[in-house]
Amino acid sequence: MKKVFLYIMGLTLASTQMKAQETVYPAPAQKGRIYLTHATIHVGNGLVVEDGTIAFENGKIVAVGANVPIPQGDVKVFDVKGQHIYPGVIVPDSNLGLTEVEAVRSTNDYEEVGEINPSVRSLVSYNTDSKVINTLRSNGILLAQTTPQGGLISGTSSVVQLDAWNWEDAAYKKDNGFHFFMPRLMARTNPYAGPGGMPLSGSDPVKAALEEIEGVKAFFREAKAYNELGQHAETNLKYESIKGLFSKQQKLFIHCDLVKEILVAMDLAKEFGLDVVIVGGADSWMVANLLKQNNIPVILGQPHALPVTQDDDVDQPYKTAAQLQKAGVLFCIGNEGFWQQRNLTFNAGTAGAYGLTKEEALSAVTFNAAKILGIADKTGTLEVGKDANIVVSLGDILDMKTNHVTRAFIQGREISLDNKHKQLYERYKHKYSL
Repeated sequence: MKKVFLYIMGLTLASTQMKAQETVYPAPAQKGRIYLTHATIHVGNGLVVEDGTIAFENGKIVAVGANVPIPQGDVKVFDVKGQHIYPGVIVPDSNLGLTEVEAVRSTNDYEEVGEINPSVRSLVSYNTDSKVINTLRSNGILLAQTTPQGGLISGTSSVVQLDAWNWEDAAYKKDNGFHFFMPRLMARTNPYAGPGGMPLSGSDPVKAALEEIEGVKAFFREAKAYNELGQHAETNLKYESIKGLFSKQQKLFIHCDLVKEILVAMDLAKEFGLDVVIVGGADSWMVANLLKQNNIPVILGQPHALPVTQDDDVDQPYKTAAQLQKAGVLFCIGNEGFWQQRNLTFNAGTAGAYGLTKEEALSAVTFNAAKILGIADKTGTLEVGKDANIVVSLGDILDMKTNHVTRAFIQGREISLDNKHKQLYERYKHKYSL
């Protein structure tokens, strides 16, 4: 009797596990040609094709248009009439896959000890089994830039595709840039110290921040001198690791918000001849013309937040994207944290309600992001020759009310849209007979 009981329990457990997220595994390589027909195709570069068809084979887009012929034979045709087709959304500046539960230290692997760690690679810490990843995919987010944190120079980020067995499979663009977290050039006050407040510490925080910035500049000067020499008696791993910065094969992502911090970032770009990207850029609208003149792009932070200073309009974070667009600055829209990234498309939708057109807002999370991250030759738009990173939605992907992703493809592979949230929803809907 005991053996029979254990056998039944085993079958029950097995059937339960079949519905668990652990069975959501990477899709196999695409076989044959696939056609998605009769949809509104948002190319990602501003173009929209009504009643269009897109075809892809071996992971690459082979045809896009309103009159794409469909041959007879061994092809798959999905009629998605009335639905919308978009490029896969791209998350910049994320610690997705580097942390799972913020309050559980053993699940956090995004930070290294020390202030200057350019040799740290976030890619090798990327956890493809994270439960968070699938919640992004079901909202149309197919690519992410995994970014290390902590210290001043935290290491290199990489772009990953979100359907992989391991980090080697996930790698889409390895080590695309280094990250410098600029110390805040603002003297924060203690709100409990009475009228006027008092500095949070006894020392001058701005002076301390400037000294740290000078220390970073000194590091770059030494590294540049080191790399200009042909041979070395001893190898310096930190200096060796940033060779790509000086040859412009890699970018320097500088995390800062205030105008004075952005100006420091511009000086760094000029002094060392670096390709610099501003990350955060809350005050970037104030120096938009300078950013345009210096060809410095911006990854905007979470727009659903209060402005940096009390003098700003309360809706300034919503308007910043449109102001950069008007000035001709290349920008994309990001978010904070990792699980919050699933709302990235809705952040773009907010920007679309505050000055951007719908297609400009879409480009801010697809084509623009691809250009800033150095992957625009492979993705970001639905064009012939690019990877088939495609999202199909019943409604507007930027609208929280109508976003309903029905299919998604990464490099031509149709991926599962199941996730832990959906499973829990079904579980308790069943429990309460809803």
